[in-house]
Amino acid sequence: MKAIQVKEPGTLNVVEMEEPSLEQPNEVKIRMRAMGICGSDMHILHGQNPFATYPRVIGHEIAGEVVETGDSVTGLSVGDKVVIEPMTSCGECYACKQGRPNICESVQVYGVHREGGGREVMVMPEHLVHRVHNDRDWSEIALIEPFTIGAQSIYRGQVQDGDYVFIIGAGPIGLCCLKMAKQAGAKVAISDFNDKRLAFAKEWGVDHIINPQNSDVEEEVFAWTGGMGANVVIDAVGLPQTVEQAVAVTSAAARVVLLGFDTKVSQLAQVNITKKELTICGSRLQTHRFPKVVELFNTLEFDVKELVSHQFELSEAEKAFELMDQAPPEARKVVIKL
Repeated sequence: MKAIQVKEPGTLNVVEMEEPSLEQPNEVKIRMRAMGICGSDMHILHGQNPFATYPRVIGHEIAGEVVETGDSVTGLSVGDKVVIEPMTSCGECYACKQGRPNICESVQVYGVHREGGGREVMVMPEHLVHRVHNDRDWSEIALIEPFTIGAQSIYRGQVQDGDYVFIIGAGPIGLCCLKMAKQAGAKVAISDFNDKRLAFAKEWGVDHIINPQNSDVEEEVFAWTGGMGANVVIDAVGLPQTVEQAVAVTSAAARVVLLGFDTKVSQLAQVNITKKELTICGSRLQTHRFPKVVELFNTLEFDVKELVSHQFELSEAEKAFELMDQAPPEARKVVIKL
């Protein structure tokens, strides 16, 4: 079978590998159909992911079709369209016992710590495979994983109906956060330097857009909220200055969700946190969000297909990653057809 492999930082190729077989009765064999390219895939390619080991088959935003099931598999059948939950946990550490397997001490992510889904065939345990409505396109199904990341940020921010939510960054994950915040009944503003992404956010129902090149973000947010400030801020960029900005534009009793990440230090005055009694939290992967997001996708009323801006064949994988590196203004989610 063919697979997309990063042999070492800077080297990506489509290679031939041995096709995996079922070894356990609870396993499912899947013919992979689509893989979305994530920012973390780019970090692995460029040697910027400290958790990745090489060589590595990448890909965790993945969709496929069940072609074989183990003897103990009861919830899936040959021919089912499925999405894969690309995360394992130990079940025994403190985080797992708190119901937060996404931050398990030994969490492993397919495509980072384990061989990912950027290949023609994959074998997975049944509990990490979710059936999706047959009428969903493969590229749409591949979007479910990034939408669980958006759903996790909404969950961590305790977004409620009527909240004012400000999202920093209108990239694919920021747009997923937008869609999930609107689903929760919030009013949403989003900022980005990319006018094409902001225009797309308008199409997706955002209530207010901000381009920091054209206006003062803090003034805009306070004006939009009638002087109150945002009740929830989701930083989907993760630079020191965006973390500082996230805290600056909050209302009292607000929640700040840090979704992007950076190793550089932000400067935050404690008084601004204490005075407003802010809750500042991280958001990593997802905590039991997959069933909820799959259910949302299965309604078929949740229209997300326009998030995919480019599609490539497996043989064109290198071109797809080159496009991601170039980051043209019109690029949103890039999908490789497997």
